[in-house]
Amino acid sequence: MNKSLLNIEIQDFINDNINSDTSALLLKGIPFESVDSKLIIEQIEAKKRCQKKLPTWFATQNIYYPNRLNIEQTSSEITAEFKASLVSGNSLIDLTGGFGVDAYYFSKQVNHVTHCEINAELSKLVKHNIEALNITNINCINKNGIEALKSIKKPLDWIYVDPSRRDDSKQKVFLLSDCEPNIKTHQDLFLNYAKNVMIKTSPLLDIKATLLDITNVKEIYVVAVNNEVKELLWILEKNFNEELVVKTVNLQKSNIQHFNFNFNDESEAIETYSEPLTYLYEPNAAVLKSGSFNSVSNLLKVDKLHKHSHLYTSETLIDFPGRRFIIEKILPFNKKVFSKEKIIKANITTRNFPLSVNDIRKKLKVKDGGNSYLFFTTDCNDSKIIIVCSKV
Repeated sequence: MNKSLLNIEIQDFINDNINSDTSALLLKGIPFESVDSKLIIEQIEAKKRCQKKLPTWFATQNIYYPNRLNIEQTSSEITAEFKASLVSGNSLIDLTGGFGVDAYYFSKQVNHVTHCEINAELSKLVKHNIEALNITNINCINKNGIEALKSIKKPLDWIYVDPSRRDDSKQKVFLLSDCEPNIKTHQDLFLNYAKNVMIKTSPLLDIKATLLDITNVKEIYVVAVNNEVKELLWILEKNFNEELVVKTVNLQKSNIQHFNFNFNDESEAIETYSEPLTYLYEPNAAVLKSGSFNSVSNLLKVDKLHKHSHLYTSETLIDFPGRRFIIEKILPFNKKVFSKEKIIKANITTRNFPLSVNDIRKKLKVKDGGNSYLFFTTDCNDSKIIIVCSKV
């Protein structure tokens, strides 16, 4: 960590050039002999990446930024704040601290937070940033998280772990057994030290398969931001043996969409089917990832269009965890029939349909955009149909 980067003149230069072409800056020459120009460029590029992802850091003076990989791997503020809303108590240890975004938000909910980071440079950097952010209840330890945990004398309220999803060759991995630390190996250790454990994993993990590897799971959160699944959160509780609840969350600018269901009830839930009625519903990405297709029909009292279409319909409008549309017309999938509608511009979605969106656009000559929405899908009679609708 080169503290010369924090000199007022260099910090002003970084801020003044946050939107500059960094390659052009290097060619032009950077007027500071005390610091390697490449380090200044790295700070500009890293800070620029944080503008939307980490606005609190971006807006705070004298923040020292890590390399690009650390920025890519860190939680966004919106997901970190959500995770923090799930914890409380006196003590929490973050075993895989990284850039410290999660620890920062945990410190707002828990009295004492321990941030473990095995990389000495990154640990020092996080300690500096925590001071710049005026946070006083985070203790930074430059140590392997597992070893730090073993040295703790008092029981903890929470353990948080976000296993590294990079192997020794820096290639991406996502299976629990390939991540570090290995959750399968250490889960019993975690529950010996804390009553509650939160594990963040890749959204690529198969929920059913992963439950064969993790025990004492109380809740699973499928977390999406603006309809893109970002992470799975596994909440473990010591000696838990009741019903596992899956909670889907879609964090949006204006609201948060929730849908919860008992995991074991999904296979027994009785779904109902219907041809398209007055309203059409498309589940958000978190619901789709959760696999709660039967529970959505059963709990929300909406009909499915087809077992594999994952679209729902009802006569009356309901609050739904996804997009809602009013159905204007239902057409058979037929080029001649469609051409009579004279729709030249529309938003197209396919569900359980043999053609891709691009293929449909070419075949039917429909441009992207506008206020019309077309759903190409299969109905309960196994017919290929086009649902013409508009947003509610």
